[in-house]
Amino acid sequence: MDIGFTEEQELLRDTARKFLVSQCPTKFVREMMATDTAVTEEFWRQLADNGWLGITCPEDAGGSGLGLVDLVVLMEEIGRAVMPGPYLATVLLGGAAIAAAGSPEQRREWLPRIAAGEVKATLAVTEPNARWDAAGITATAREARGGFALSGTKMFVPDAHLADVLVVAARSRDGSTMEDGVSLFLVPKDMPGLAIRRLPSIDETRKLCEVRFDNVAVPTSALLGELHRGWAPLQQVIDRAAVGLSAEMCGAAQRVLEMTVDYAKLRVAFGKPIGSYQGVKHKCADMLVEIENAKSLTYYAAWAVDENEADAPLAVSMAKAAASDAGRKVCAAGIQLHGGIGMTWEHDLQLYLKRAKAGEVAFGDASWHRERVAQLMGA
Repeated sequence: MDIGFTEEQELLRDTARKFLVSQCPTKFVREMMATDTAVTEEFWRQLADNGWLGITCPEDAGGSGLGLVDLVVLMEEIGRAVMPGPYLATVLLGGAAIAAAGSPEQRREWLPRIAAGEVKATLAVTEPNARWDAAGITATAREARGGFALSGTKMFVPDAHLADVLVVAARSRDGSTMEDGVSLFLVPKDMPGLAIRRLPSIDETRKLCEVRFDNVAVPTSALLGELHRGWAPLQQVIDRAAVGLSAEMCGAAQRVLEMTVDYAKLRVAFGKPIGSYQGVKHKCADMLVEIENAKSLTYYAAWAVDENEADAPLAVSMAKAAASDAGRKVCAAGIQLHGGIGMTWEHDLQLYLKRAKAGEVAFGDASWHRERVAQLMGA
């Protein structure tokens, strides 16, 4: 394993940071939080022009064909900027599911349009039980009239109200295991019987939705991958998204640390900057340790997934657990060291804290991933 970044990855990081500083300041983030879309069409087109929407799409589908490590570099910068909008939903979830499980025809139909910014997508997995494992999937898909009828409720679906197409996980039969019998379906947003409702969320930079399916009829061609065998590619998509989100949380935590160190140099108490006091210095040092630990695990997990290493699932859960903890602890410490101003709406710290809290529970929280680590270890 080469622990350094390539010249292309460093260029990606540099150009992403410059673009986001210029086009996605926190003023823009706050404006988008107050909207229903959390993004403008102009900004979305810029992401497409940058190649970000197709960064991991195969080259023959209009993308760049890059790996998860490259995406993680970008996600870290997205986290620093708390970039709003359906990027995670479209690129790491809906688009990734089509790329992982779709037929050549399905990939040709959807991926070039996603990469070009013409189509937004999302992935509907979790239900009112809020579980991210196969046992949590109770929505049903029964064969009917040469196709399938989907019924059930999906909860906390990211940006479903903006998606042109949803990838839906449903149970097509009762198998011998919970993983057996899960199938994936492509469902356009305008299908009869499909109802989408916005949900309140702590993080308004990404919108969450409830999606109800009332005997939604889809043709056989809507089946994504093999019937009853959708869990394996779905788990791969969730794992990759968990790594991407971990990188985003690391980037956000790094920015919180930088803001806190800058404040500690300026804020004077008892005639000295508060950063000169040992208690403050050690707290900042603890924040850095949390970030670097999570960042190292995240980049290793991305590399392990790209290389199909045997310990990739273990690495993914270690990274997500560490990043969830780091995001929460670093944001809390940053607010504490800022004092009263850190608790105000006007200060940007609250944007990062809310993003961290939302990211902490997405794709499984730290406790869930620690349990998965224990199981993978054979404990």
